[in-house]
Amino acid sequence: MHGLFGALSNFEGIIAHFSQRLNVVVPILPILEMPIRQLSVTGLAEHVAELVAYKGFGKVHVLGNSLGGHIALLYALAHPDNIKSIILTGSSGLFESAMGTSFPKRGDYDFIKRKTEATFFDPTVASKELIDEVYDTVNDRNKAIRIVATSKSAVRHNLGDNLHRIKAPTLLVWGKQDQVTPAFVGEKFHELIENSQLVLVDDCGHAPMMEHPEQFNEYLESFLNEVTAEALS
Repeated sequence: MHGLFGALSNFEGIIAHFSQRLNVVVPILPILEMPIRQLSVTGLAEHVAELVAYKGFGKVHVLGNSLGGHIALLYALAHPDNIKSIILTGSSGLFESAMGTSFPKRGDYDFIKRKTEATFFDPTVASKELIDEVYDTVNDRNKAIRIVATSKSAVRHNLGDNLHRIKAPTLLVWGKQDQVTPAFVGEKFHELIENSQLVLVDDCGHAPMMEHPEQFNEYLESFLNEVTAEALS
C-alpha cells in the first residue's frame, strides 16, 4: 500500500521481482475519491478489509510504505486472523514529518520539486512525472483538502499504545537518511512490535523499495521465505 502522495509506480520493483511467483496486489487507496466524511486512516483500513473480502483472499502478507504502512497496521490490528506477515517501510503511525514542516506551497513548482526530492537520499529518484503528480495534487483545492484531512487523521491515530497487540512476523525496512519518518521511528517500531526484525538501509530516504529496489527485494524475499518455512514446520 502506497503513501499519501504515492501511486502504483512506487512498487514497480516489487511487482517485477515477485509477480511471476506470488499474487502481488497494489490497491490504490481512495484518498481522492472516498466521501470526505468517511476519509480517515480507519476508513481507508476498512476499504482494504472490504477489498480483501471481495477478492476472497485468505491470509495475506501486508506491505505498506509511509501512510500505507499505517493502514497495514490498522488492518492487521482489526483482522489479526487474516495476516501472514507485515512489512513496513518508512511507516507512519508513531511519528512523521510529511513533506517537511509545512504543506507544499501552491503554485510554487520549485518548492514542491525540492520537497519531493527531499523524500529521497538521491534526489534524482524524484522523476519529473512524480514531481508533476505532487504539484497537480497540491494545486487542486479538492485534492489538497483531502491530503490535509488524511494527514491529520494519521497524526491523531497514533498506534504506540496498540503495537504490543501485533503478533504476526514483521519486517521493518528503513532508510537511514529518511527525513519523513527518521530511522529512530523504525527502531521504535522494532521495540514495540514483539516479533519484528529491523533492517536499516544506508544512502536511502523514505522509500527504500524505490531507491534500492534490488536490496529491498532481497530483504523481502528472505523474510517471506522465513515466514513460509516457519508456517510449514
